[in-house]
Amino acid sequence: MGDLSAVVQQLRKERERAQEEVCRIDAALAALGSLGVNGSKRGRRTMSAAARKKISLAQKARWAKQKRKS
Repeated sequence: MGDLSAVVQQLRKERERAQEEVCRIDAALAALGSLGVNGSKRGRRTMSAAARKKISLAQKARWAKQKRKS
């Protein structure tokens, strides 16, 4: 009977070890799953039409300034 209880105890230890390993794997998958294609955590960010227009006007102003110098 003593051998049977030792086997049960060993199986419980093995189950605990396996559960810990599964937790580590789940954590790794969660960390990797939240990353984007290029490795960044952020997804693609959208820009408002007003922001695009502001950037466009600023770039056109830089081009005009450069053209005036030459």
